[in-house]
Amino acid sequence: MAAAAVSLGLLAVVTPAHAAWEPTKAVEFVVPAGTGGGADQMARLIQGIVIKHKLMKEPLIVVNKSGGAGAEGFLEIKGAKGDPHKIVVTLSNLFTTPLATGVPFNWRDMTPVAMMALDQFVLWVNAESPYKNAKDYLAAVKAAGPSKFKMGGTGSKQEDQIITVGIEQATGTKFIYVPFKGGGEVAVQLVGKHLDSTVNNPIEAVAQWRAGQLRALCVFDDVRMPYKAKVTDTMAWGDIPTCKEAGVPTDYTMLRGIFMPPSVTKDQIDFYVNLLRKVRETPEWKDYMEKGAFNQTVMIGDDFTKWLGTAENRHRDLMKQAGFIAK
Repeated sequence: MAAAAVSLGLLAVVTPAHAAWEPTKAVEFVVPAGTGGGADQMARLIQGIVIKHKLMKEPLIVVNKSGGAGAEGFLEIKGAKGDPHKIVVTLSNLFTTPLATGVPFNWRDMTPVAMMALDQFVLWVNAESPYKNAKDYLAAVKAAGPSKFKMGGTGSKQEDQIITVGIEQATGTKFIYVPFKGGGEVAVQLVGKHLDSTVNNPIEAVAQWRAGQLRALCVFDDVRMPYKAKVTDTMAWGDIPTCKEAGVPTDYTMLRGIFMPPSVTKDQIDFYVNLLRKVRETPEWKDYMEKGAFNQTVMIGDDFTKWLGTAENRHRDLMKQAGFIAK
């Protein structure tokens, strides 16, 4: 009897009372945007890291659902109530798409998991332009009068145009905004002098900056980027002044976050919080953050939820002032 009691006691020690949840089938990783863009790049990087480091037993499958400026992807997650085998990577169309289109969706229709980073925006001009800083450039735009200078960006009523409106409101300028399908095309148009300026993400214009074709005037963030390695012959990302330093009181960073469908359990959320923490600890993730000059702010839980509410209100105010809200 004594031996039996000892055996049962050992069994009680090594068998967990409640096993943590983990996926029991393939997880669909929805990208509410097309292939090749920033959200798609991040999702596929996470997928590759998970596979390489064997962070999940089940497959992680990236699926692009870009219809309706991302509404297709968001509505799928909203409709997958209680399904822990779907996650979605978000960008700021999480806020702009429902406001601009009236589609019946809000970020509260999903479950926030983690902010992975914030993507930066930089004010760029052609390297051959006479403008060496943002203050001089915007003074020239203002002096020229309304709609004389062309600002290029990705999409209409989305992040790039919202930033442009923010600049206009902060400085009393007025641009002709020219939309393109992607940041790569925007950079090419600026190199070709078909535009006067752009507000591309760092990773979208880095090749032309390194080649001496573009000049970075300022970054739309509260602090300079922390990266000190030289990208051009003379400059690192960290050498670009903030727009506030240059006398342009406006800032804007774009969310890169992960969400789940509504009505999932705490154990299911915790699985992905821990998975994404392991992803962020890998050298591949750290290299990606530096090459893309990301703001490496990370949030989970109540902090993330509070940030989302504030960001939504800011987008609503900016879009209302710009006349971008769906009637």
